[in-house]
Amino acid sequence: MKALLINGSPNANGCTYTALEEVARGLRDNDVEAEIFHIGRKPIEGCRACKSCYKTGRCVIDDDVNALRDRADEFDALVVGSPVYYASASGQVTAFMDRLFYSGMGKRMCGKPGAAVVSCRRGGASAAFDQLNKYFTICGMPIVSSNYWNQIHGNTPEEAKQDLEGMQTMYTLGCNMAWLMKCIDAGKKAGIPPLALPQKVMTNYIR
Repeated sequence: MKALLINGSPNANGCTYTALEEVARGLRDNDVEAEIFHIGRKPIEGCRACKSCYKTGRCVIDDDVNALRDRADEFDALVVGSPVYYASASGQVTAFMDRLFYSGMGKRMCGKPGAAVVSCRRGGASAAFDQLNKYFTICGMPIVSSNYWNQIHGNTPEEAKQDLEGMQTMYTLGCNMAWLMKCIDAGKKAGIPPLALPQKVMTNYIR
């Protein structure tokens, strides 16, 4: 089993990475492989709403969004991490996730556990945390919890490591995710069919 952890911070080894690495430690300690993917510092274009992906199954903007989407079947769980900017996830990870899920990643992750992780200096963590969880709830991904909301505080990685409660929250999240992944795997082996969402009913409010 393997979990994908997306680092949505411009800084490859900053506070968000520190949090994700602790989640990864919890996963690995429970025999689950963990890969941290950094979205980088290159500009990430937002969704153009062209709906080309409906026809081709790929985003018309050919960058790491497509590269990661093509690997969706490798992963049994997803964790998305972001720094907090103005009580929201970073613009880079928001654009990345919008396009990743809209172009089909969400459907391919249906039934697989998901979790959000946020890092901040002081405030805005809960709002950013709620924002990121919405990617999972719209496509049938069970959300994994910890022993507190998945947030860590610090202005530098060294400060983040001093947030002992935050670090424990991250490690516990990794352990909890590994447990749920094993439960789902056991269910598959027992013959329980995978989660299948019904055909989406679309209702517009203005006709």
